[in-house]
Amino acid sequence: MTELSGVTQPGTNPPGAPLSALEPWPETVQWRPVSRSLITVELINRATWVVVVLAGLGAGWWFNRHWFWPAAMALVVVAAIWRSVVTVRAVRAWGYAERDNDLLVRHGLVVRRLSIVPYARMQFVDVTAGPLERAFKLATVQLHTASAASDAKIPGLDPAEAARLRDRLTALGEDRAEGL
Repeated sequence: MTELSGVTQPGTNPPGAPLSALEPWPETVQWRPVSRSLITVELINRATWVVVVLAGLGAGWWFNRHWFWPAAMALVVVAAIWRSVVTVRAVRAWGYAERDNDLLVRHGLVVRRLSIVPYARMQFVDVTAGPLERAFKLATVQLHTASAASDAKIPGLDPAEAARLRDRLTALGEDRAEGL
């Protein structure tokens, strides 16, 4: 909200004020997106599971010609198409930002999530890459803190960026933890 002559105008914000709880300090945060190749990886994963489920439902239909089996197969296909459309938007919603004292990670469409992980609270950093991720030259950085509920992970990173982020976060975590 901006103040003009002592009156606050709705829909505007003073400099430095957060727009919402999920967008803190927007003018000072440079969000970095994850790789668009993550969309392909997610769609291949989904297609694999859909084929497996459809094969199981097809086998059920082969042994028992009931209307339920084709209906279930159609439902699986419709759900897979819907989820694939959502996946494209969900991957675009992922982002991360490095600040002086913490790392911001955001994701989610319907339920949006913003994780702020102070460097001093990081215990260790994992970098993982499954076979499909490696085929598309991607990696995932997972941050571990003292909190069991911490789920700060950044999927879809270039392996070089994942290594850089791992090294930087580890160094900053060690540096900041010395003062505790």
